[in-house]
Amino acid sequence: MAFISACASFCIKKASGGASVLSILKNKFLYFGGILYVISAALNIWLLQRVAYSVLIPLGGSCYIWTMIVSYKFLHEKIGIMKIVGVVCIIAGVCCVAI
Repeated sequence: MAFISACASFCIKKASGGASVLSILKNKFLYFGGILYVISAALNIWLLQRVAYSVLIPLGGSCYIWTMIVSYKFLHEKIGIMKIVGVVCIIAGVCCVAI
């Protein structure tokens, strides 16, 4: 769910590079990102029926990790020390909740 959401954000980011609103509306990435968001939301609802809320929502925070990885790999964004510290904190928190 979190990975799909990060991919959806990437697609929306790619679509937002257009010069005008019309060019953004014509961009296939806008619609693909929207579809991925819907899939992520549906998966979230399905998982909420099966997994404890107190576990699932913190695991959803891993979306920030996936977003950073995708932005580094495909958008060539720089990853600073504070982002790395933040990701380590998220991973530690997710591990604590999962245990």
